[in-house]
Amino acid sequence: MTHSTAAASARAHTRVITEFARRPPLPAAADLIGRSWWRCLQQYGLQPGRKQPARIVTRSTLKEHQDAADELLAVARAGVNQLYASINGLGYVLLLTDHAGVTVQFHGERDLDDKLRQAGLYLGADWDESYAGTCAVGTCIQEQTALTCHRGDHFDGAHISLTCTAAPIFGPSGELIAVLDISALNSPAARDSQMFALHLTQLYARMIEDAYFLRRYRRHLVFRCDDSREFVALNGRVLLALDDTGTIVAANTAGRLLLADNPVWVPTARDETAAVQAAPSLPELLDSRWDDILAINQISADGVQAFRLSLNDQTVFGTLIEPKRQHDPSTHGRLGKESARPLERVPPLDRLAGDDAAMRKTIEQAKRFRQRDVNLLILGETGTGKDMLATAIHASGHRRQKPFVALNCAAIPESLIESELFGYSAGAFTGGRSRGAKGLVQQADGGTLFLDEIGDMPLPLQTRLLRVLAEGEVTPLGADKPVFVDCRVIAATHHNIQAMIERNEFRADLYYRLNGATLTLPPLRQRADREFLIRSLLAELKQKLKRPELRLRADVISALLAHSWPGNVRELVNVLAYAEANSSGDVITLADLPELRGTGQGDKLPGSEVGGSETGGSETGVVAAGETAANLPQPELTHTAVLTEEGQALVMLLDQHAWNLSEVARVMRVSRPTLYRRIRKFRIRRQTCVSPG
Repeated sequence: MTHSTAAASARAHTRVITEFARRPPLPAAADLIGRSWWRCLQQYGLQPGRKQPARIVTRSTLKEHQDAADELLAVARAGVNQLYASINGLGYVLLLTDHAGVTVQFHGERDLDDKLRQAGLYLGADWDESYAGTCAVGTCIQEQTALTCHRGDHFDGAHISLTCTAAPIFGPSGELIAVLDISALNSPAARDSQMFALHLTQLYARMIEDAYFLRRYRRHLVFRCDDSREFVALNGRVLLALDDTGTIVAANTAGRLLLADNPVWVPTARDETAAVQAAPSLPELLDSRWDDILAINQISADGVQAFRLSLNDQTVFGTLIEPKRQHDPSTHGRLGKESARPLERVPPLDRLAGDDAAMRKTIEQAKRFRQRDVNLLILGETGTGKDMLATAIHASGHRRQKPFVALNCAAIPESLIESELFGYSAGAFTGGRSRGAKGLVQQADGGTLFLDEIGDMPLPLQTRLLRVLAEGEVTPLGADKPVFVDCRVIAATHHNIQAMIERNEFRADLYYRLNGATLTLPPLRQRADREFLIRSLLAELKQKLKRPELRLRADVISALLAHSWPGNVRELVNVLAYAEANSSGDVITLADLPELRGTGQGDKLPGSEVGGSETGGSETGVVAAGETAANLPQPELTHTAVLTEEGQALVMLLDQHAWNLSEVARVMRVSRPTLYRRIRKFRIRRQTCVSPG
């Protein structure tokens, strides 16, 4: 740029700022450059058209700043070098400043030293906004967000040929500790030319921040997670440092944002540190047991496990970074491998699930009850595999050598269910066998009776079944004497039994007899282990049909993973069977699939009524089918006055119990996940609460 051209540009820039200064006071300008210009004019008293020389601090002052940032510099050095290697030769220099805006590390072309020093792109340069005016570093410190300050965005006329891009680096408590900046003496006029520079700077700022976090908490157990399984171990966005009990003691920026999104642990202060101070324990956040979290590295071959966040039902994939410490007997049994429970392998049950959090919890429950004679109730949408789970429980229990007898209560005419269940004696009714017949209850003696779709059983038969369960004996139709039977009953339904009880469509006493424990199967669309299930079912199909070379092409797997599966596992089984029969070779392609139709992911299916109602429910925490945060009403509320009567009652209850969620859930007789959903439904935040009376 010639001297005359530069002078003309400076005059034009002065006119722009002078015109801006004539506007009515607007301290809350819509854009951050505008806000910075107002600070320069109103707070700092800087004059438009000035050309201040760069301020370079003395060597002794620079050393003080570098010493104060020594730990960060040690961590950042590798990232800074790597970033500069990426931009070297493109006309950029690199600056790392401390929280005050003093450049404590610098990379640039040596043959441009004089020009860079004059421009302030140099070691020791002070880019505080109150002196340098609007600039990437100083404005980044004020706004605490990444930005590009491109040419005429600068306030000072000495900087209008520069383009600078900066990103903040935050400490574990949310405080700004540094700014990473790349700048060029000259750049294209178009602002869009700096988009890649902005993304690159943000990426490396985050890498440095996370490396600093891991260094600071190298003696803690750290949970790292992301919504992508493939990248979580190398580049998981969320970092949570934990103490020995699983309490979250610190979080990186992504982790603090995650906690701040939680309506239960919402920060009350402007800074994000409150989100950590009020954070749940990790088991609460993941709705999981601490022992299960500690066992991640033993449960999974790749050291990654799926979890479902209690705050929004989102699936995340997590891994543990264990501290490198000398063995301390006092910590034995509390961290890492020393505390992980031996993993019980039960093949019939283990093959039903991969690492989906909800399924893993259900399978763990099934393992605990498989050797007991407790009656079980399995809940799940149609096609979720309730019969498969019941069969696996029987096959892995102490009754496995005895019969497993199944009855679909919805598939047999009402007039025949009684004889099917209880049998009949000779001559009991016309058309029966001459010698009579044993009912299914008797056939299951010593083994397991599986009553599928128990919600469709007629009320009169419910009464007779209740008597069989209570007395342990059955009287066949037309018989005079009862017959003793010893069988375990597993029932299943897709109905909301609690709601049916309220409508007098199902006997409450029978429900309590059947519900020794409740096992809940999530719909396939909500499962994080869909790919595991696809491959497992394909393996079974290959073995059954003796086609060992059969495989799915990658785009087929992607299509299957993207489908919403309204028919759940049953639909998946049918789709794979169709594709196998339709394929002309050993590779199943998209052309081999049937037309996949269904509701969008997360939509509630017509007729799906799984789980506890919002007016009742048990401690098992059954969730209505398809219910996600997106399905819940999202009213805007700013005060309890706009809440419904139900919402206000919940606010009062939370206030009375000082937001002790476990206690509130116990009083309401609902599970914690159900309580979370109600809090989200009414958008209740802690500061919303009012004192009773």
